[in-house]
Amino acid sequence: MIGRPATGSPGISLVAVPRPKDPAADSSVVVQQAVDRAARSGGAVVCLPEGRLNLSRPLVLRDNVELRGAGAATVLKASAGFLRSQGPYGGHPLITTDGAANVTIRDLTADHSGDVLDGNSTGGRLYEYLIDVRNSVNVRVEGVRTRNPFTYSIAVVGSNRFCIQHNDTTVATSGKYDQLDGIHVLDSNDGLVAANRVDQGAGSDGDDGLVAHTMGGTVHDVTYKGNTVRGGRHGAAMQLALGDGGIHDITVVGNRFWGSPVGVHTGYYEGDGPVGRILVRGNTFVDIPGCSVDVFGRLSDITVTDNVHYRSGAIRVGAGKGNRISGNAFRS
Repeated sequence: MIGRPATGSPGISLVAVPRPKDPAADSSVVVQQAVDRAARSGGAVVCLPEGRLNLSRPLVLRDNVELRGAGAATVLKASAGFLRSQGPYGGHPLITTDGAANVTIRDLTADHSGDVLDGNSTGGRLYEYLIDVRNSVNVRVEGVRTRNPFTYSIAVVGSNRFCIQHNDTTVATSGKYDQLDGIHVLDSNDGLVAANRVDQGAGSDGDDGLVAHTMGGTVHDVTYKGNTVRGGRHGAAMQLALGDGGIHDITVVGNRFWGSPVGVHTGYYEGDGPVGRILVRGNTFVDIPGCSVDVFGRLSDITVTDNVHYRSGAIRVGAGKGNRISGNAFRS
């Protein structure tokens, strides 16, 4: 199963992180030590308590480790000194997998403190991301709430076999940042993005809700299913963002896209990669003033069928072999 590490097996060991006696204390060292201890044992579940755990530096996960909170009441929060540290790639992730395999992050709140920290004060704001799945295999992010980001909320970069589901992202700041995407899949493949609530429009800083993005590679064989998505003022509900690499075999099915400037569209950034075998089916578009679907470029086998559009714009798909538009309904 995608993103299901061995740490869910019966009899697996547990490493418990105690609740800090001082709520203002830095928990970076104790949590990182628990993760490292779990990895040295061959794999374990690191159990985090309810309450706030302050982090002054990024938390780096290891092979075969599950990081498990007690639900939304477990809050990993960037502390006042957080920006003095860096992640492995020069950015400021709160949690990064950094090449680890068979990893789960679940049942917690990840708070980047971008409402009180100045994420623009360093050059690495967009080098790494709040939850950063990086160069990894078989990763699951589930039941995670992201709050106060100053970069992308959940990103999958250079990875394969991933599952991002039942998460909740939101952007509430206004006038501080840009490029605050919700769930951003970059140069990655063989994944599922399902049943997430993505709201990048609570403040004015939010950008795209869902993204498939190519830079040095391709994005392919990814399903976006059953998500509820509002893109922010700067972006779209979902963007297929292309450099030179292509995007293919993408399934967008059963999502609710609402309140975004545009729905599903292509964007091009220093390249003109091809787009092929894209299925947009059975989605609902609500209160989208721009095009519900706007796909152009080097296209083939683009299928847009059986979607329902309420108070939303037209479907525009450029010419391409095998393209099919059918069965879509527009309602007031």
